[in-house]
Amino acid sequence: MGFLHLFIVNKSGGLILHRPLGPSAPKINTNDWLRIGSTFHSLHAIAAEASPVKLPGNKNPAGADDGIEEIEGGGVILKCLQTRTGIKFVLTAEPGTADLDSVLREIYVLYSECALKDPFYELEMPIRCELFTLAVDGLIERLESGGVKSR
Repeated sequence: MGFLHLFIVNKSGGLILHRPLGPSAPKINTNDWLRIGSTFHSLHAIAAEASPVKLPGNKNPAGADDGIEEIEGGGVILKCLQTRTGIKFVLTAEPGTADLDSVLREIYVLYSECALKDPFYELEMPIRCELFTLAVDGLIERLESGGVKSR
C-alpha cells in the first residue's frame, strides 16, 4: 500500500504540477504527463455532462461540479478532488491505501497555505513553490510511516 503520483490540473485543463510520491511510482516523462492531465480534464468534463444524476450539494444546475471522483483499476486507484475554482487535485495510489479523500483535502490546504500565499505564484501557472513541495513530501512521509497528519 502506498501513494504513487500527485498531479494538479488547472480549470483550463493544463497540468500545473506532477510529482511521484513513492519509490513504486512508474516513471512517466513530461510530455506523457501533459497528455495525462489534459485527457483527465476532458474525461472529467464529459463525465460531468453525461451524468444522469447530479450529486447532492452541487450548486451548479448544469452539473459542472460533478465528474470523475474515483477510478479503480488493475493495481491502481485514482482519486480526484475538484475545488470550487475548478482546479483538480488527483492522487494515484495502490489498492488498499487508506483515506485518500482526507489526504487530497490536506494537499489542497497545503496548496492554499503555501502556493497561493507565495507572492511569486500566479494562478493557473505551474506550481514552482519549494515550500509546497516540502510540505507535500512531509505529509506523505508522515502518512507512509503511520504517523498523524499535520492537521
